[in-house]
Amino acid sequence: MSLADILDPLQRPLVTVLGTPVSWTEVLGFGSGALCVWLVARQHVANWPVGIANNLFFVLLFLQAGLYADMALQVVFITLAVYGWWIWTHGGGPDPRALAVRRTTRAEWAVLCAAGVMGTLGLTILLGRATDSTVPFWDALTTSLSLMATYGQCRKRLESWWLWIAADLVYIPLYAHKDLYLTSLLYVGFLALCLAGLRNWSRDAARSPDRPLVVTAR
Repeated sequence: MSLADILDPLQRPLVTVLGTPVSWTEVLGFGSGALCVWLVARQHVANWPVGIANNLFFVLLFLQAGLYADMALQVVFITLAVYGWWIWTHGGGPDPRALAVRRTTRAEWAVLCAAGVMGTLGLTILLGRATDSTVPFWDALTTSLSLMATYGQCRKRLESWWLWIAADLVYIPLYAHKDLYLTSLLYVGFLALCLAGLRNWSRDAARSPDRPLVVTAR
């Protein structure tokens, strides 16, 4: 039995939304993605393994939709998830119990913004020249924003939620444009969860430095 035979059931239509077939891959991506963001908002370490499963579903989905940068992004997300999982469980330092929510420093913003601009520009050119993508700029922009946000999430930087919110505001119409209506709806839910996460993390970031936030499995 080949890999294609194993994956074929996931690619078959399960339901039809607005006249467009929705595959098992998109449904499973929907469920695992919603659970992942909910766990992040609660600062539950289980968000990382759930997120990895979500990334694998979206690799298949975006390959089918021709969103090549987003597909490659999922592979990077898996790598970052492993890193984030380790950071959250080891506290980013000698104390394995605590990783506090912090604000992004000016130096971090400078590096992130420079990387975001260069990444968006480079990916736009690459996708426009080397693939049949019909949305190279928007695919590149969301990829860069998502990578910036994921780095901040790994380090528990409060402003990572603002980056996710910006990415979601682009993702929602982008996926609808590509007829991925269920995924577009998922990102509406992501947007709401991001706002909740921003509120929760803002409260924790306001804590006194001598009262670090302890990461626990709840």
